[in-house]
Amino acid sequence: MAARVVKQPFLGSEYTPVEKDKAAFHVIPVPMELSVSYGSGTANGPAAILAASDQLEAYESGAFPCAGGIYTAPPIKPTAAKAKDPEAWLRVIERAVGEALDCGARPVMLGGEHTVTLGALLAYKVRGEKIGIVHFDAHADLRDSYEGSPLSHACVLRRCHELGFPVTQFATRAYCEEEAVYRAENKRTLFAMDAETLALKGPPSPILPKSFPKQVYVTFDVDGLDPSVMPATGTPVPGGLLWYSALFMLREIASSHTIVGCDVVELAPISGLHYADFTAAKLVQKLMGLMA
Repeated sequence: MAARVVKQPFLGSEYTPVEKDKAAFHVIPVPMELSVSYGSGTANGPAAILAASDQLEAYESGAFPCAGGIYTAPPIKPTAAKAKDPEAWLRVIERAVGEALDCGARPVMLGGEHTVTLGALLAYKVRGEKIGIVHFDAHADLRDSYEGSPLSHACVLRRCHELGFPVTQFATRAYCEEEAVYRAENKRTLFAMDAETLALKGPPSPILPKSFPKQVYVTFDVDGLDPSVMPATGTPVPGGLLWYSALFMLREIASSHTIVGCDVVELAPISGLHYADFTAAKLVQKLMGLMA
């Protein structure tokens, strides 16, 4: 039986969607929005990225990075009865990402709130994958609990780190004392270069610690970018990465490590502000090119 193809496939204007077992990439929209704590709208992020992707060109940076084929999954969500249960969301995400891995494809998840990353990493964990997490974000997301929930978007990188995955964080510039303490207590497996240090000194060389796994999963919260580049997010913080700085760092990572999966999360579309949606879609395509 042919796989169901979502009505708005990623880059559908340029590529004919393929069946899941023949695709190089599984694009997985996850409209999860349970724990946002400032601006809202991340549930609309995946659909906005898919719509904006129709304006992308297949020819990118001198190549056709998605020529291996794209399968776009239908939006991933639990049953209506479980719609407010974060654990139910994590289970369906884990299944979708796991299916991509079992097909030999690269999962490309579109959020939704940042909690979706934990679902993806659970899929890697149960398969025994030895990977590192590269995290771009304005926030450290290392709280143990936030607003009564250990599965809040503000806790997601702590939960992922607790699974045993080392983490490197870039562009962080808003975090609490608890998160600073957690970083200090886990210096062997949790590395960080905050936005101010990046601005004053530039990226480190090598870009990732020598001890870091050679296979990495990139999670990119769009508020890692400066609000002048990406205003459409629930928690914008000044002083973020500019577009080419972010691309330079991603290329440096891909030059020394293999990106095995990624997500772009926390886009909260603003009506009429098309450039933000397009920027997020372009970032997704750039990540796919680096994986290809």
